[in-house]
Amino acid sequence: MASYSLRRVGFLGATVLLTGALISAPTQAAGPGNGRTAPFEQSYLKFIIDHHFSALRMTELAAGTDVQRDPQVNNPREGTAPTPSSAATPAKASAEEIKSMARMANRSQREEIAKAQRFLLEWYGVAHVPQVTPAGQRAIQALTYESPGAQFDRAFLANFSNHHYLALGPSQECRVKFDLKHEELKHYCEGIVQTQTRQINDMRAQLCERFNVCDYQPYNPITRR
Repeated sequence: MASYSLRRVGFLGATVLLTGALISAPTQAAGPGNGRTAPFEQSYLKFIIDHHFSALRMTELAAGTDVQRDPQVNNPREGTAPTPSSAATPAKASAEEIKSMARMANRSQREEIAKAQRFLLEWYGVAHVPQVTPAGQRAIQALTYESPGAQFDRAFLANFSNHHYLALGPSQECRVKFDLKHEELKHYCEGIVQTQTRQINDMRAQLCERFNVCDYQPYNPITRR
């Protein structure tokens, strides 16, 4: 099978291509929000970009990253593309179902980062570069130092469901606080709520099935006492 080299200097694969093209384009905002909707939309979009960016490294640790990529995307042993400044890493998860879920989450969140960047640039003339938040860095470090295998599987299911949970509140707010002209943002936020709720419950089910942890509830580590 033909394979090709992945350039690590590329920024989030297709995301950087989109971002670069947008940044080089005129930055006149096409349709900014009005009044209070404008700062809300900008704040939310920057939040979700950075939130998803942290998730990329978490999923890379689970599924592994490849320097050489197989163009056949249905290869169950294929990893993900490493994020900038991150070295290629072997998969730390042992369960194929967990690795598959991590790959799917990685792909979908790369696309959601690119879409949120486009909204910011087209509506507000803002070119936001993703950055790992302090909370994201703590979650990444926890998985980085976790032992591979079943121990990692359990830690990933708990940590990644918590990470997903942190996006639900702001995304739920977005469904009723978006600018009425920006229906595309409403659908974007609804998609995140639906997808991440489903994935959280899938991970809870796996915690129950694999580790007999059947009462797990994701939480916000900032507000939990």
